[in-house]
Amino acid sequence: MASRIKGIIKGAIEASIAEHLLKNVKEAPDIMVERPRRDDFGDFSTNVAMLLAPVEKRSPREIAGVISEKIATAPEVAKAEVAGPGFINIFLEKSYWPGVLAEALSRGPEFGRPDVGRGEKVQVEFVSANPTGPLHIGHGRGAAVGDSLANILKAAGYDVTREFYINDAGRQVHILGESVRLRAEELQGAQVEFPGDFYRGEYVKEIARDYLSMCQALHKDEPMPTYQEFACEEMLRSIKKDLLDFGVEFDVWYSETKLRNEGLVTDTIHKLDKMGHLYELEGARWFRTTKFGDDKDRVIEKADGELTYFASDIAYHRNKLERGFTTIVDVWGADHHGYESRIRALIKALGHDEHALKVIFIQLVTLLRKGEPVPMGKREGEFVTLRQVMDEVGTDACRFFFLMRKADAHLDFDLDLAKSQAPENPVYYVQYCHARIQSIFEFARESGVEVTEKPERKTLERLELKEETNIIKHLAAFEEVVEKSALAMEPHRITFYLMELAGLFHPYYNRNRVVTDDIELTRARLFLCRAVGTIVASGLSLLGVSAPAKM
Repeated sequence: MASRIKGIIKGAIEASIAEHLLKNVKEAPDIMVERPRRDDFGDFSTNVAMLLAPVEKRSPREIAGVISEKIATAPEVAKAEVAGPGFINIFLEKSYWPGVLAEALSRGPEFGRPDVGRGEKVQVEFVSANPTGPLHIGHGRGAAVGDSLANILKAAGYDVTREFYINDAGRQVHILGESVRLRAEELQGAQVEFPGDFYRGEYVKEIARDYLSMCQALHKDEPMPTYQEFACEEMLRSIKKDLLDFGVEFDVWYSETKLRNEGLVTDTIHKLDKMGHLYELEGARWFRTTKFGDDKDRVIEKADGELTYFASDIAYHRNKLERGFTTIVDVWGADHHGYESRIRALIKALGHDEHALKVIFIQLVTLLRKGEPVPMGKREGEFVTLRQVMDEVGTDACRFFFLMRKADAHLDFDLDLAKSQAPENPVYYVQYCHARIQSIFEFARESGVEVTEKPERKTLERLELKEETNIIKHLAAFEEVVEKSALAMEPHRITFYLMELAGLFHPYYNRNRVVTDDIELTRARLFLCRAVGTIVASGLSLLGVSAPAKM
């Protein structure tokens, strides 16, 4: 929709240039259009005259007057007005909107799929939790954002790979293995002293029990995994199960241990050293990241020869780029803010465009019950897990609520609201919109009303109510919302769009009968309902949320 309006504006500028109405402008600039919040400001507005003013050396209002006269000659346009310092407000013919509805109906689920990506390879790496404990609600929000973003990018024409980076090497997994070992010894009756930095959750005891059971079941000649190997594998299995139940499936699970064993870390260090980006100080090896915009240089190898986490991360990001991804998206927790500059430094050091890296930070989630924050577990080492929230409110509500605000904004998650079956519950309100439409069609069939697959134009022109036109206008914006959501990498835009669409449809249905004595009007309204239902289902699928037929 917006692209068509941009085309009309571009044509108006080119016609004005050809007729020497614009004397200094040689070509149309990049055109921006927006949808005004008020109906009396038109269907679309553009500031293009202000962009042309410095080149044309005339006032924006004067230029807007020239362009608006040309815009008004387009058959779709009812009028174009100059407003304020030089905005052009464009009003479309009312007869234009039935054609938009016809297009939405003919394209069905493919409506709202802009091909802005053109097959560009994008990797979205998200969650990537250390396999040292269950996924918590912060991981859950990251999973919802990363997975929905991947859906949206794919819908916008990108070739998307979902990836989970397994931090299965280093100190934290070693501590997990030792924690399980001590708990296993404790279960066997030994008195153990449990260090303060070890993992203390109940899940550690459960892994220890499973390890002892496994040992009893093994034959004497069978190899026995180490505590660390067993614990890491069990935690990874649990993480995969939680994610699968959350509707998230990864294309690639990439192991840090594999990265190191294949020599990619040492090879990357050697490459950076050869390029002159490393130096030694006090026995440690440093990466001169300040040369590429970081606030301080970073250690990649300690004086005792132990590699830092950063050493693996630089090898992993180099590997991403060498796999041919033109854009790599990292979805990180808010505590990783300081990490972005050093990864960008690496990308620039290797000769790549730093803009290939996109970082999305996930802010904290506060769970609320009866308006009060839910405390962490009372026992030491416990926290609220993603599984607990999923089990309480359901996967659909869980994902939808995680996506109700911009990722880098703090989120209050109201558990009571998420479980309620009331209009105040946003996910229920949107899903009920889809279910209500299915019940409308069921009633229509029972009433003997047949609706053809392809509507006639004269049928859709029966949709004369302002409410009906407003719904069609909102449907027309879906493709634009998907495109902007993909380009800005902001899945919450889809959530807002669906809530607004449901907010238009429910009041319309409450005030107007769909199945009436007027068969043509009935068919027209059923076609409108079909388009709304299809787009609600499409939008929910982008969020990874179901569109139920009954509620």
